[in-house]
Amino acid sequence: MKNNTGIFQLAVIVSALGFFVDVYDLLLFAIIRKSSLAALGLTPDQILTEGELLISVQMIGLLLGGILFGIIGDKKGRLSVLFGSILLYSIANILNGMVTTVPQYLVLRFIAGVGLAGELGAGLTLVSELLPKEKRSLAAGFIAGFGVLGAVAAFFMSQLFDWRSCYYIGGFLGIVLLLMRVSVHESGLFKQVQQSDVQRGNFLQFFNNRQRFGRYMRCILIGLPVWYVIGILVTFSDQFGKAFGIPDIDPGMAIMYLYLFVGLGDFAVGWLSERLKSRKKTLFLFMGITILFCVLFFLQRGGSATTFYAICMGLGFGAGFNVVYLTMGVEQFGTNLRASAAISIPNMVRGSLPLIILLFKYNRTLFQDYVTGAWVTGAIIFAIAIAAAWTMEETHGKELDFLEE
Repeated sequence: MKNNTGIFQLAVIVSALGFFVDVYDLLLFAIIRKSSLAALGLTPDQILTEGELLISVQMIGLLLGGILFGIIGDKKGRLSVLFGSILLYSIANILNGMVTTVPQYLVLRFIAGVGLAGELGAGLTLVSELLPKEKRSLAAGFIAGFGVLGAVAAFFMSQLFDWRSCYYIGGFLGIVLLLMRVSVHESGLFKQVQQSDVQRGNFLQFFNNRQRFGRYMRCILIGLPVWYVIGILVTFSDQFGKAFGIPDIDPGMAIMYLYLFVGLGDFAVGWLSERLKSRKKTLFLFMGITILFCVLFFLQRGGSATTFYAICMGLGFGAGFNVVYLTMGVEQFGTNLRASAAISIPNMVRGSLPLIILLFKYNRTLFQDYVTGAWVTGAIIFAIAIAAAWTMEETHGKELDFLEE
């Protein structure tokens, strides 16, 4: 029992560190977007348009990587994904520090996105299958809560080092993490399925059964507001600051405050989910908190930077409900399809950001106002997420030893 406890603890710690590095690399571009593109010779207008393109390309890489690594996770094992994804994004981020043109930047952000896709879902799948069901929410909350502090680390690195060095640091952290992975054990549930003749990692299974497709899509849709907040409101917070009459808003600072409180929200969601014995009640509570701070965000007119950043903190705390959709993604599906679900779902959510940006562009053109376009986009995203969550199955305490036929 003592040995098992040590195995469990190591898996949780290493998964948390893995997500830390994942978030560091994922949010680093958003933090150093302006400085890196300015260093490549872009004008302020180009920095905005090329920045939107680069973050969209990165998210498309995450979407495709989520499918690829999900299949690998179910066919070859959870650890295969962890090793492969870390190696790919570490190399890509080191090369990101060497770019001299925007096309190079686009290619490498895409490759980094593919690599970043595997870390979180594979780690949560592994830990959920290793731990007793009573510990899953707390473990998920710890992994997500500690992991998002990677964004805080990325911000402080950006203050201490130039943008190229920040990418090198991310690549180095990934290589160190790769060495730590050597001591982590494979999931016992996966080993059992591996010895059977059941079909594993068939991504098309999500689409050949109406009930299973519904579960899959609902898990994706309830996560959309998180990336609306991150990818629109906070990543382009300098633009909103200008629209609100609040000068000198630093997107890097906004992201740092947001993610610091996403971490607190993740811990709180993991704890509260166990106390309430319900994923759905916790989800709706924290989604309500997020909506409240979105309203406060758009009510700002001529306020202070301090208030702006405080609202970003509140948005981050509410967005801690991302733990719920991540955990549900693990618990909704059988062992032979679980990694495909757990890895692809968060990356489908992340990969939806280009569509959210397109919707935002359409709305701000339609209403001929940047702020109006943003809150209309948010209203649509939250309505979709609430409708999806309403019909979700409650999975608290669900046994994971089952298969998808």
